[in-house]
This record gives sequence, structure tokens and C-alpha cells, in this order.
Amino acid sequence: MEIFFTKFNFILAFALAFLITVLFTYLVRKLALQYNIVDRPNRKRKIHKSNIPLMGGLAVFIGFFITLSYFVLIDRDFFGGYMLPKYILGLALGGLILIIGGIIDDKYNLSPKQQFIFPIISCLVVIISGIGITFISNPIGNTINLDEIRIKLFTINNIPYFFTVFADIFTMIWLLGMIYTTKFLDGMDGLVSGISVIASVILFFLSLSTKVMQPETALLCIILAGASLGFLIFNFHPAKIFLGEGGSTFIGFMLGSLAIISGGKIATALLIMGIPILDVIWVILRRIFKHKSPFQADRQHLHFRLYDLGFSQRSAVIFLWSISALFGLFALFVQGKEKILAFIILIGLMTIMAILLLIFYKKKQTR
Repeated sequence: MEIFFTKFNFILAFALAFLITVLFTYLVRKLALQYNIVDRPNRKRKIHKSNIPLMGGLAVFIGFFITLSYFVLIDRDFFGGYMLPKYILGLALGGLILIIGGIIDDKYNLSPKQQFIFPIISCLVVIISGIGITFISNPIGNTINLDEIRIKLFTINNIPYFFTVFADIFTMIWLLGMIYTTKFLDGMDGLVSGISVIASVILFFLSLSTKVMQPETALLCIILAGASLGFLIFNFHPAKIFLGEGGSTFIGFMLGSLAIISGGKIATALLIMGIPILDVIWVILRRIFKHKSPFQADRQHLHFRLYDLGFSQRSAVIFLWSISALFGLFALFVQGKEKILAFIILIGLMTIMAILLLIFYKKKQTR
């Protein structure tokens, strides 16, 4: 197994995912135009000027799973380590549910309640497949175990399946949080696909670290990085295609799942996605405080604020990429209490940014 996971194979995985996604992005774009599945600039929060094809997430999904299938088929020992066949099946089925639901939404513009059905089902599929958060590392004390209370549901092929109360609930919350973070973040060309590349690469190196050492997980991470970069070529400003509902939720779903599989590195994912997560929390709380639906789209997100203050789409996106990359790299080299300190710094940075942006925004409106 160690022979199979060489530098060459990781490079090959990245290149294959990249090329396959480039090809399918081109084909999916033509398909979306043919069936008129496009994003129209008919709302105030839309900043693009013309109709842009949707369904881009389908290309990322295809690029990811075709590449992964190739490596699984050529290596009989792929499942000889930490990775189990049911994990891959859970990721594939859960991702497919999001993509199908996303395409339906791209075409028919579902309500938030209808959209919510697909993330819930996809998360349940992943949890049933065995992917879950069984413990939380406590840097100032003992590890908090979440798998102590289990209820047996059924048995398949002599393998019992349980409802692990706290672990499954926590996993559901985590995955939904990541899904909706990337969904709400997807408001500028290349923002989500670029952060996906950054987060996947960080998780790739983390999976190969001596403390984790999960080359199978590293393979999944580098494949997602290659697929995301292949799409980013078409998605960076000016975008020729958008991720769509399925793509924006699929990327959060995969990043959240990979963070769990790679040794439960939730803290690392929180640092990489810290600014987007805090931004989503702030915007949702603001909507609730103003008696609006938390799922009602508006222009209050950080990336829109930057744009309204005079940042170009490219500069705003690159700025947010840079913050994610900086804290992601920091997460690779720190442990325990240092990660808590880094997250406190991140919260402080977000607070300062929010205050400054609010001040500058009000000054601009009074001119």
C-alpha cells in the first residue's frame, strides 16, 4: 500500500481530476445553455451583467468521482487501511443527492424549505455510511467522547448499524454548517471554488503528516483540489459558468466530510473556513434580529461589502482567498491551545473588519 501512494500517483490524481473537470465543465456549460439553466441578473444582489450558465457542480462531481474510481479500481489494497468501501459509497451517494437537488433548484428555483431536503438527506447518507465525529479533542483537558450512547438500528451482512446519539447529531450539525457556509459564500466569481482548492490542499498535507498519516484520505483531498482548480479556470472573473446550488453545497459537503475522515480535524477546517463561517453566522443573526428569514438572500455578506466599497470582484476574492490560505497554513504547524489562540485571533480580525467596513460603508452612503 505504501508503494502505491507515491508522489507520482498524487500528482497523477491531481492532473486527472483537473483535466476531466475541465472537459466536463465545457460540456456541462453547453448543456446548461441548451436547456436554459442560467443565472439571470434579475435581483439586486446579483452583480453579474448577463445570463451565466449554472450546473457547474456537476462537472466537479464527475471529475472527482471518475478520478477516484480509477484509483480504487487499479489498486486492490486501496481499502486496506483506514478508508472503507462504505465511506466512498456514502460520499458518492450523498454528493449525487446534492447535485440532483441542485440541478432541480437551478432549473425551477425551489423555496428554501424545499432546498433544505437535499442537504438533510445527503448528511444522513454519510452518517449511515459510518463517517462521523466520535470525539472532540480538548486542548485544556481530557478528550470528549461522543460515541458512548448508541442505539442499534439494524444489521447488514453481520455488520450492526447504530444511532450514536451525540456523535451523529454533532456530525449532522457540522456537515450542514459547512454545506450552508459554502452555499451562502457563493456570491462572487471563483470565491468558493478557489477556497475549495486551498482547503483541499491544506487537508492533503495534514493527511500526510506524521500524526495523521492517512494516504487514502490525502488522495481524496488532492483529487478534490484538482477538480476544483479545473472548474476555477472557467469560474474566475469573468465567470463563464457558476457552480449552481448543487456545486456550492457539494463543495461544503466534501470539505466537511474530509475534515472528519482526516482524523476529525474540525479545528483545522474551522481555521481555513473561519472568515466565511463567521460571516455566515453574523449575516444569519442579523437577518433573525430584523425578523427576516435566515435563508433570505441579501447583499450583507463580507464579499458584497468589499465590492460595494470599491474592491473589484477579483481583488475581493483574492483577499478572502489569502486570509483562508494564511490561517490554513498556520493550522498545519500548530496544535491544541495554539489553534484556539489562532481562532480567537480570527474572530478578532473578523470583528475589526466588520467594524471598519461598516464605518466606511456608512461614510460612502452619506457622500
